[in-house]
Amino acid sequence: MRVKNIGEIGNVVTSPERLAELVEAAGFLPLLRSGIPGFSVEEHTPPRLWFTDGLPGPWEWKGPVIRQIRCAYGRLFGGGRAGFVSGEWYPELANYRRSGYDFDARYEEGLAKRRDREIFELLEGRGSLLSKELKRLGNFRKGGNRGFETAMTCMQMQCYVTIIDFEYQLDNSGTPYGWGVARFALPEKYFGGSFRERVYSRRPEQSKEKILAHLRGLLPDAEEGEIIKAAG
Repeated sequence: MRVKNIGEIGNVVTSPERLAELVEAAGFLPLLRSGIPGFSVEEHTPPRLWFTDGLPGPWEWKGPVIRQIRCAYGRLFGGGRAGFVSGEWYPELANYRRSGYDFDARYEEGLAKRRDREIFELLEGRGSLLSKELKRLGNFRKGGNRGFETAMTCMQMQCYVTIIDFEYQLDNSGTPYGWGVARFALPEKYFGGSFRERVYSRRPEQSKEKILAHLRGLLPDAEEGEIIKAAG
């Protein structure tokens, strides 16, 4: 799939494979309407596939797409909006958002909270964890630690944590049901050497300009302020 002006490509998301193609081609793609016409999975999906009982659609395809093309998914866009970033572009986004800090340096400089470090260390030691496992192991419950959602949004936006899958409960016939539970991991663990080699390979300002230039080409009708907001 080739994408020039993303607002003109129509309802192309009819399967997880087509969604994966669009994510790869666009590089950056919020899940829900973002305020920029055409810049979302929702706007390129036929209405019949959007939250229809018994008919899978993009909500159920998030996990398969992440696994198929090894992209990043989570709260990655301005305002903490959820969406996809391709494996090609995620190291650039991480370099820009991290501002040159690995997590240890950020914590030592007082730019990350203790709860963030506890979450980071849990994922570093375990490889990956479901959100409910992170809450339990980190004592994020009534009477325990607070601010789990805030911490996870911040760490996703800073690209220290990413969602690598969604897991569902199964009924007696083995059919998934309910809302998928996010499985989190550290990008360095999930993407491996290709990510580690690229994430700090240029100045953060260079990554920012590269991302903005890409988004300007993808969204030629968007105002500059909207593009900057989308890039976070």
